[in-house]
Amino acid sequence: MSAPADIPDLPAQRGNEFRDLWAGAVGAGRVGTEVRLAGWVNRRRDHGGLVFIDLRDRTGVVQLVFDPDDSGAAFALGHELRSEDVISVRGTVVERSADTVNPEIATGAWEVRVAAAARLAAAATPPFQIEGRGRNETGEEARLRYRYLDLRREPMREAIELRARIVRAMREQLDGEGFIEIETPVLTRSTPEGARDFLVPSRLQQGSFYALPQSPQLFKQLLMVAGFERYYQIARCFRDEDLRADRQPDFTQLDLEMSFVDEEDVIEANERLLRHVLAVAGIEVELPIPRIAHADALARYGTDRPDVRFGMELRDLGGALAETGFRVFRAAIDGDGVVKGINAGRRELPRSELDGLIAEAQELGAKGLVWAFREGDGWRSPTAKFLSDVELAGVNAELGAEEGDLLLIVADSAAVANRVLGTLRTRLAGRWGEIPPGSHGFCWIVDWPLLEWDEAEGGWAPLHHPFTAFAGELDEGDPAAARARAYDIVWNGSEIGGGSIRIGDPEAQERVLALLGIDAAEAEARFGFLLEALRYGAPPHGGIAYGLDRICALASGSDSIRDVIAFPKTASGGDPLTGAPAPVDERQLRELGISARAAKPR
Repeated sequence: MSAPADIPDLPAQRGNEFRDLWAGAVGAGRVGTEVRLAGWVNRRRDHGGLVFIDLRDRTGVVQLVFDPDDSGAAFALGHELRSEDVISVRGTVVERSADTVNPEIATGAWEVRVAAAARLAAAATPPFQIEGRGRNETGEEARLRYRYLDLRREPMREAIELRARIVRAMREQLDGEGFIEIETPVLTRSTPEGARDFLVPSRLQQGSFYALPQSPQLFKQLLMVAGFERYYQIARCFRDEDLRADRQPDFTQLDLEMSFVDEEDVIEANERLLRHVLAVAGIEVELPIPRIAHADALARYGTDRPDVRFGMELRDLGGALAETGFRVFRAAIDGDGVVKGINAGRRELPRSELDGLIAEAQELGAKGLVWAFREGDGWRSPTAKFLSDVELAGVNAELGAEEGDLLLIVADSAAVANRVLGTLRTRLAGRWGEIPPGSHGFCWIVDWPLLEWDEAEGGWAPLHHPFTAFAGELDEGDPAAARARAYDIVWNGSEIGGGSIRIGDPEAQERVLALLGIDAAEAEARFGFLLEALRYGAPPHGGIAYGLDRICALASGSDSIRDVIAFPKTASGGDPLTGAPAPVDERQLRELGISARAAKPR
């Protein structure tokens, strides 16, 4: 056993009385030498004649021994120490006897015999247990309220350190490929990029507002016009939208842009980036990463963020049921809908669970769900009696059904059937252990539609953003047919990045904005600076933005990005640690020329 090799040397600090060595660096090479250590009391065990303290710092834990024969006055302090007290000690590194070696920690073959010690700060009793790697049962609200204590826990420390290594690897790879790191403004103007802006009132120009950037999208295009050709930034971004496990109002993304490129150039450069970055987390990315057309992703997986680590793909059963008389299927087919199904594999479920699946599908928006088990050439299902032997055989063949396989079928619009079966597919795979442990599935989603119809707004909306280039000709009479030169990267069913080739021609940009209901006057008012820049010679350019928080969460094996953010918000957008958001005093509002209304009771 040896101390970890990746612990950095502690910089020499002249006259530092607290420490000259990290706790995690105690190892064979230090045996017989005197060291100074400092950190927190992770655990204390008082055996009467001896006191054992596990000392913790950022690099790990090492055992200290307080012995009345060696420790002198420090022995009395050893009896008084409590968990999370801050201490500094001086002592000698020795090997532990074979029967006392602790294989659970990297320094477990050595200990420090304390000669002198000082308590630098006493700690109140923590509201939850800090030492140990076990599952923390403390509620998230309490963990966020005392986040500075939660961050002392080893899993949290490891997650934050992994994040730092990932960011460092991003910079290494991009610097090595000729990219320049450039900062862009945090106070800018409001532009539509798919979510609500956070607005900041201007004191000097009352009645006007800055917006916090949803992304550096327009600025990075301006940097391409400016001739920097390869740009990147670890950018702070802000979106005023509802939260969930993988979303925060303020978040971090890796933003990059390239000039004189097409889709292939951008994708290839980013595959090299992903391989280099994820290697620091021990994750191998096989290149090239598979590509799936957007329409195929919806058809096969029900989502444009498919988890490709397992099968259970959606199948269109319309061909097998083209002549069916079963009214549920017939109504969907005749109504320009679909009948789709998944093969959930061989399993036996009680009726109560099958009824639960029906309820689950209905909660997701389906009118119902047909279940069936293949038996012989037919089915065991309440629906079997409504279908002919030929239809049953056709569905079995389409779904690749074998004896005992559970088949789940939805008849509805294509959008509903895809959403319901796609969601059930991923839920059931996790529920039934169909996802191979430790597996990683990556894919690019390509060949996107440029626009989609927004029922709520009654107009066309971009699937990515208004500055995405279109492939071929743009027919204003048929916006649905327009294709985007866009690409998203998906990892284990989560979109970790998305980008596109950008529109470089101001007239083409104005045509797309017009399709979005933004006329020339409004376009000039909101995007005039971009349109003007494009008139001065814009190179072909494109890029991508990655959700850094999401990448770090997936790399650490966490289900929530809150576990890889030092000080995150709750699901309601609040910060239990600082109390944000909070009212401000009337004087501040007067200086800004605004007033606040009391919130209406909900």
